[in-house]
Amino acid sequence: MNQFTRLAIEAGPLAAFFIANSQAGIMAGTAVFMVAITIAVAVSWRLERRIPVMPVVGAGFVLLFGGLTLWLQDDLFIKIKPTLVNLLFASVLFVAHVMRRNVMKRLLGTVLNLSDEGWRTLSIRWAWFFLVLAVLNEIVWRNFSTDMWVNFKVFGIMPLTLVFSAFQAPLIMRHQLPDEPAESGPAA
Repeated sequence: MNQFTRLAIEAGPLAAFFIANSQAGIMAGTAVFMVAITIAVAVSWRLERRIPVMPVVGAGFVLLFGGLTLWLQDDLFIKIKPTLVNLLFASVLFVAHVMRRNVMKRLLGTVLNLSDEGWRTLSIRWAWFFLVLAVLNEIVWRNFSTDMWVNFKVFGIMPLTLVFSAFQAPLIMRHQLPDEPAESGPAA
């Protein structure tokens, strides 16, 4: 899948959420978000023929908390969803670190080839980043309007994540292992 398609699949549901919220409010935005994220996961599966773990987890949370938001007519649930998702990701990474398991390597090992120390450092950095995102989400939804929270969710979290990812490049370069050469046939 090319990068433009991947970005559209990942950002499309957030864009739909933002537009629907600005036109019809948080309940309509939540309903549109639920439909859009379900379509995005289905398209991703169709194109890659594998279940994308992180998007499926995110979609599960959107469907659960979006469903509670609509059913109970209370936007609290959609607002705390990012907090809980980020706390889940942080907890998984912190617990895996303590147990000396490398979840990041299992998720990204086909994309990156890092030393064990590189994977450990990257994992712990991401765990702390997810914890910071959870705290930021709590601050914003508790202290600002719903529209401001939607703006933060759409225009704050993704750019922060992209910037944080970019700042990991030196670590990745420092711990990048050389690609293993392909096995060649018998010498002639």
